[in-house]
Amino acid sequence: MRHPPRSVLLAVAGAVALIGSVTVPVVTASGAAPACSVEYSVTSQWDSGFQGTVKITNNTAAVSSWSLAFDFAGGQKLTQGWNAKWSQSGTTVTAANESYNGSLATGASVSAGFIASRSASNPVPTSFKLNGTVCNTDSAPTPDPTDPPSGPGDGTPPVLRVSGNKLVDADGATRRLLGVNRSGGEFMCVQGRGIFDGPVDDASVKAIADWKANTVRIPLNEECWLGLSNINPAYAGTNYINAVKDLVAKVKAHGMTPVVELHWTYGQYTGNSAGCSDVHASCQKPMPDMQYTPSFWASVANTFKSDRSVVFDLFNEPYPDRATSTTTQAWQCWRDGGTCPGIGYEVAGMQDLVDSVRGTGATNVILAGGIAWSNDLSQWLTYKPTDPAGNLAAAWHVYNFNTCANESCWNSTLAPVAAQVPLVAGEIGENTCAHGFIDQVMKWFDDRGLSYLGWTWNTWDCSSGPSLISGYDGTPTAFGTGLRDHLRALNG
Repeated sequence: MRHPPRSVLLAVAGAVALIGSVTVPVVTASGAAPACSVEYSVTSQWDSGFQGTVKITNNTAAVSSWSLAFDFAGGQKLTQGWNAKWSQSGTTVTAANESYNGSLATGASVSAGFIASRSASNPVPTSFKLNGTVCNTDSAPTPDPTDPPSGPGDGTPPVLRVSGNKLVDADGATRRLLGVNRSGGEFMCVQGRGIFDGPVDDASVKAIADWKANTVRIPLNEECWLGLSNINPAYAGTNYINAVKDLVAKVKAHGMTPVVELHWTYGQYTGNSAGCSDVHASCQKPMPDMQYTPSFWASVANTFKSDRSVVFDLFNEPYPDRATSTTTQAWQCWRDGGTCPGIGYEVAGMQDLVDSVRGTGATNVILAGGIAWSNDLSQWLTYKPTDPAGNLAAAWHVYNFNTCANESCWNSTLAPVAAQVPLVAGEIGENTCAHGFIDQVMKWFDDRGLSYLGWTWNTWDCSSGPSLISGYDGTPTAFGTGLRDHLRALNG
């Protein structure tokens, strides 16, 4: 949202001795259909190595991408593989789909093979996870033993992960992100006026929780986080990071999920629909930049990777479609970055940013918004970035003045996405100081069990920028009353 003014198939060489297939059978705990099934086979073996295959069967809702993870228990080391993107970190082996075999319909299977080295023993893996869901067991997801317990009213936000097209907690229960945005961290620092707009003390955060919100999205500025020289040091680097960490801790203390989101970035853009001519991160740019944004996300991910209740929202509102000549060019720019038509700086694509986050070892849930200021998801599934952790969800923004602001568009472009991955409306709002439009949005999302966050928990003039409150004690505007009362009815 804009703000008020100021504001690998490889050939196998050498002879191998075929010893017959050693297969892990598919077993369920109580006869129920497993969410996914994996058959692991050792097809040949020799003194120092072996060849194996995995056959994956998806028994739940269709997916557009997949990632299988399992652990070697005997010191085996992956050396090469095919029909998947294979990798190994420590004992954990990951096989992620290739571009040609990412879609798995309900009941569909896919196979991939690999070669690995071994020592004297070659024990077979005992556990497999497909997109984070444990396979070869009952359809209810198995809790990760490293996840802390969480539940309604215990003051602890859930550790979230993607399971099919849902966000679920450690117990496998579906979770919806329902709450508000807390704007300020994206613009105050670059304008030299502070870090947040208005108070972020415990009382003001409690006021959000009193609306029965369970999520707070926190927009950030990459130059301020990285402490670049154009930012007042009082509002940059360590001071800025500590302030963000403190707000995240307060949000969590009230049992709410924090979403940290990159809003404003570096890079000069003066083309169609430019928000400013400044090279610095003082307005919304059409795409993130390769110079600083990957470093920003690596730093943020390192900061929060030990806390998987924190969600990462990669980039607020991409609009490469306003710079490029074709929609195809826009979506290619969105995913792949690089040199994009009409944009004068090197772009970091969504794949670059996913890679930056996952390169730190962080497995937190990631949100990626589409083009047209995140209002267009029409080709999101086609250009979906590859996430080796299988924890990627789609983000979407809607206001009454957007192009995709009616049920016909939502049914044709959002519903297919929501059938494949979790869908989060990271911003909903209207500039009428009323709530008739967001009432329609919330009903559509409620009917489908989806997530949404109102813009914004700031005391602005609601006609110049949708504002939910007139006081940080939680006093709502007429617009905010609609969201507050709806959240209380849902979660009260």
